[in-house]
Amino acid sequence: MSNAIFVSVVMAAVTYLIRVLPLTLIRKEIKNVYIRSFLYYVPYVTLAVMIFPAILDATASSWSALVGFIVAIIFAYRGASLVSVALLACLSVFCVELFLY
Repeated sequence: MSNAIFVSVVMAAVTYLIRVLPLTLIRKEIKNVYIRSFLYYVPYVTLAVMIFPAILDATASSWSALVGFIVAIIFAYRGASLVSVALLACLSVFCVELFLY
């Protein structure tokens, strides 16, 4: 039981330090273009890294999920609305699973 408490305290401390240290150490505005660009894209990359494995596990087959993902990327890149991208991706997954499995 004490091992679980120790692990929980260490995880809480690490989480707290990760959030507090940047606030205490960096007081001025970041003017470096490369660092600002890196920090700008961090939320998007984090979201993509969390979502991509879930996309591949969401269907009965990884191949149908990959087809749906590719269709969604293509139509989103072309500027389609969120609803149409989601519907087209779902339709493509349905067609792949209907005709191939």
